[in-house]
Amino acid sequence: MFDFFRKKPPPTGAPAPDSPVPEARPVDVAPPAPASGLARAPESDAGVGITDAPAATTAEPEQPIAATSAPTRSWKERLKAGLGLSRAKLGTALTSVFRRRKLDDDALEELEDALIEGDVGVDAARHLIADLKLRWKRAGDDASPRGELAAALVDLVAPLEKPLVIGAERPFVIMLAGVNGAGKTTSIGKLAKWLQQQNLTVLLAAGDTFRAAAREQLAAWGERHGVAVIQQTSGDAASVMFDAVNAAKARGVDVVLADTAGRLPTQAHLMEELRKIKRVIGRAQEGAPHEVLLVVDANTGQNALAQVKAFDAAAGLTGLIVTKLDGSAKGGVVAAIAKQHPVGLKFIGVGEGPDDLRPFVARDFVEALLPADD
Repeated sequence: MFDFFRKKPPPTGAPAPDSPVPEARPVDVAPPAPASGLARAPESDAGVGITDAPAATTAEPEQPIAATSAPTRSWKERLKAGLGLSRAKLGTALTSVFRRRKLDDDALEELEDALIEGDVGVDAARHLIADLKLRWKRAGDDASPRGELAAALVDLVAPLEKPLVIGAERPFVIMLAGVNGAGKTTSIGKLAKWLQQQNLTVLLAAGDTFRAAAREQLAAWGERHGVAVIQQTSGDAASVMFDAVNAAKARGVDVVLADTAGRLPTQAHLMEELRKIKRVIGRAQEGAPHEVLLVVDANTGQNALAQVKAFDAAAGLTGLIVTKLDGSAKGGVVAAIAKQHPVGLKFIGVGEGPDDLRPFVARDFVEALLPADD
């Protein structure tokens, strides 16, 4: 098994699952970043450091991060382009029916097959076809098949449209989880920028203590956006979270974004570690974490639904972030989640740029997903 799946023993003094949590340990504060390269956090005796926000002018970090998307296209245009593969997968059968402008039994069967092929899932596809029949009967033969299907799909996924709201708690703690490679660290960097655009200050907690690359990538995002990063070179992720929350309190930071190591939901000991991290955050601040977000890679298709169910059972999810829709033909999985295990979809990602993570809007998503009927 890979190293990052191995359960490592917590260092001396790290909080055990049910033991009292120690007082926050003093941390060293690094000077502003040098003119080039990543800002490195010095280690204290406890092995924890803070990477301070860099000076106003910073050089490009060593860890490659995509440049900001070109401002010439609107978000709706980028969303439509990003969902191009998913729309193409749905396209042939749906476009054929749309052009015939007739919903007989053959057309409905074609539509159901196309929806299942597009990773909408069997349950969601059957629900949509049943709803479509009723809508068509009410609207009459002059109705638009695409228009009626779009309306049915919007109604199905609309309950997922639950924007992220930062409450009055300070710091407001958001914990992020997911399987390996889902895009958690990148999503945290993009989310940090989005929060800054809401005039909120941010602190990042590098809870992936297994992979040095994950900490370096998070430090690079911190440097790019001018936010501090709490990190530890080894040891227990829960202790990093405890220190991060207390550092945010001391600094008067609005939001803590807490990264966690990637884990498979089938690995019981790693899911138990996730529960421990959540408990320790709650001991550092009553009521925290205030949001628990699962980052899901759209490329996993129907497996994403299994991830949502497993992580929700383990950590009590409050929302989802669906990433990599631009590289997937499986965008229909959003409908499967809405039908079988609805959890608020806070953000969707359709690119590598810092601005390519945006709040989910059901109607915009459906319009970009379905092919045109002309």
